[in-house]
Order: sequence, then C-alpha cells, then structure tokens
Amino acid sequence: MNGEFLEALQQIAREKELTQEALGEMVERALISAYRKNYNALPGEVKVRRETGKAAFRVIVERPIVADGEVEQPEQISISDAILINPDAQIGGILEKDVTDQIQGRIAAQTAKQVVVQQLREAEREKVVEEYSQRVGEVLTGVVERRDQRNVIVNIGRIDGILPPNEQTPGEPYRVHDRIKVYVLEAKQTQRGPQVLLTRTHPGMIRRLFELEVPEIAEGIVSIMSVAREPGARSKIAVSSRDDKVDPVGSCVGHRGSRVQAVVNELYDEKIDIIRWSADISQFIGESLSPAKVSYVKLDEPNKAALVVVADNQLSLAIGKSGQNVRLAARLTGWRIDIRSESQVAKPAAGAPETAPTPPKPTPKPKPVEEAPAEPVAEVEVAAAEVAPVAALEVVATEPDEVAAIAEVTPVEAAEVAPAAEAGADPTD
Repeated sequence: MNGEFLEALQQIAREKELTQEALGEMVERALISAYRKNYNALPGEVKVRRETGKAAFRVIVERPIVADGEVEQPEQISISDAILINPDAQIGGILEKDVTDQIQGRIAAQTAKQVVVQQLREAEREKVVEEYSQRVGEVLTGVVERRDQRNVIVNIGRIDGILPPNEQTPGEPYRVHDRIKVYVLEAKQTQRGPQVLLTRTHPGMIRRLFELEVPEIAEGIVSIMSVAREPGARSKIAVSSRDDKVDPVGSCVGHRGSRVQAVVNELYDEKIDIIRWSADISQFIGESLSPAKVSYVKLDEPNKAALVVVADNQLSLAIGKSGQNVRLAARLTGWRIDIRSESQVAKPAAGAPETAPTPPKPTPKPKPVEEAPAEPVAEVEVAAAEVAPVAALEVVATEPDEVAAIAEVTPVEAAEVAPAAEAGADPTD
C-alpha cells in the first residue's frame, strides 16, 4: 500500500472530520475483506498490523501449530509443515505469514476501495446522528428546500431535516427558500440513513426564541418558569427575576415591544402573553388569567384545584374564545381552574337542592259591594232570623262580605231583624 493512497485517505478523513484511529480501522477492515474475498488460500485468522514506513499496513495470517496427526481444524498447521515455513516454529505456537503482496492486484484494490467508501459513509452518518443528538432541544435556522408529500424538508446544515405534518403550525406557509427557525426534536439512525425530526409547535421553541432575543434570559438573570402554548393561536409564559432591580416582564417585552415582537414575527403573528410568576399560587393563578381582572381565588390544595371569581363583565374575557384563556392558564400553572362570576357565586351552588322561598300571603282585598236589591235583603232577614246567636257571631267573624251587606241595611230593616234574632235566641244564653 503506497503512501499516496494513505495521503488520500487522510485528506478524506479531514474533510469528513474523522480521527486517524477511525480511518485506520476502516483500512484494516477493507484489507481483511479484500484478502478473504479474493485470496482465501490460507485458512486462519487474518490480522492487519500498522507499521511506519512506506508500507504502513501489513496483512498477516495466523495459524496455530499442533503436533503431527493432531490437525483437527482447517486453520491449524502441523509442526512438520510449520518448520518448512519457519524453522523456529514450535508446537503450541503461532505461525505468521505475510500475505500483503497477494492483495495488491486490481480486483483487490477495487474491493478495498468499496469497503473504505462504505465505511466512510457509515462513519459520516454516525457523526451526523451524534452531532444532532447533542443539539436536541435547540433552535436552528434552516432554509425550506422542498415539500415531500405533506412533509417539509428544511436544510439545517450537514443534513436536511424533516418537518412532519403534525409538527407544523397551522396557517404557516413554508414557502421554498424561506428562512425559518426550527426546534430539533429527535435525531436517529434509520435504514435510509440519519434522520433529524424538526418541529415548530413545541413549547420549548418559545423558550429558546426568548433566550435568543432577551440577553437577561441568556445570562440567567431572568428565568422562564413555565410555558403554555396553542400553536398558531396564543401562548403564555411565566417569568421571574433573580434581581429585584430587573423587571422580568419589561425585559421580555423590550423597548416599545421590540423583543417580544421579534418572537411574534418569527411565529407568524402568534399572540404571546407574558405573565409575572409568583410563589403565591393564588396570585399566580390570578395573573395567569390576564387580561381579565380577578376578584379573588379560593384554593383546594389536596385536589390542586382553584375556584376563581371574577366580575360579571369579566367572565367572558377570563374564559376566552372557546375557553382558550382559561385552558392556557391551567397548563401554565398546573392547577385545575374553575371560573365563576360574582352573580353565580351569590346563587346556591350548582347541584344543591334549592328551597323555594315561602311567598307572603296576600292581603285579601274586599270585594266590591253592590247595592243589594230589595228581594235579596228579604232573604237575608229570613236567614238572620233563623240563625242562632253563636252562629251569627261566627258569621260575623268569618264572612266579612255578609257583614258588610248587613251593615248597609236600613234602620227600619235592622229593627225588624233584631227582634227576629232575639226571638230565635236560646233563653239559657
């Protein structure tokens, strides 16, 4: 093996960013494969030794030496045959034979070349998988190359990443040659080579974009405590500061909203709410429902649930469109949130038996009195004459209409009724 071939291999190794050890192992496997494929005349274990000089590699066949008549395997050699090759051979030793010159033909060189090329490709694939496995969770800038069915192929450097449909944000165009930022989700080896999966919907992408735009986050002064996201629609992030002199919300917003606007532009106008994180969970839940104003929060810590009461005019704002605001707040805080208005809280709890209030008894209104004709008055006189005094008292107490009718009788008629009533009275009363 001449030096020019080795120099060519070393140049390839530098281009592929391979080490000399890895290159040497490739050459060894290539030489062993070439010898076994074309010149497998001598059975035994084939090894390659590295030596300095023009012939940097030597191919050696090793065969164990046994006594005459004890040869049981093809790779073994008897002592008598071994002495013919090496006079110093001994039983139990190893006979080595250099077969490097036997693989310097055109066919052997072509076989070795194919093996080296294949090994270089495999090494490059492993290098790519290792490199991007260490970058999982990072945001990279790529260029949209093409569309493969529903997948979007994005060039991110040494490899084209795949943006599958379930990791694409609804409403984003992904035009060819567009420069976009993507979040590395996974790097793995497949039968078709290395594959890097990308995403635009992961909540971690919001975190990484703010780390790129806000120096205070990159320096560790401001921390992103939690992120809740509905891709393409709205996101909420909770931030806190280790320095009391640094406002976490203001740091993320930037001068005239420049920092948060850069993130919004990258996400194609996705709305972002920046919430101030608090160790007081009641205050944190109230802040998470921003922009709605919260009246008070009642916690159920064993069940990790919270009852949030808001003003009647803030109820729809706190819930959000299709429940989006309260849903993001629940993800952001990790608590189950139940929102009620003040008027709903004032009413009995849902599901509890409601006791209907007893309505006040209406005051009976006296019926309008009509002028009784002469004939009915005569009937009253007869009835009054036949009723006992006790019955007459009961009538007075329970029948106000008849009392009113009797009160309107003329004096003459009253005088006639009274004797009649006295005539029917019991003498013992």
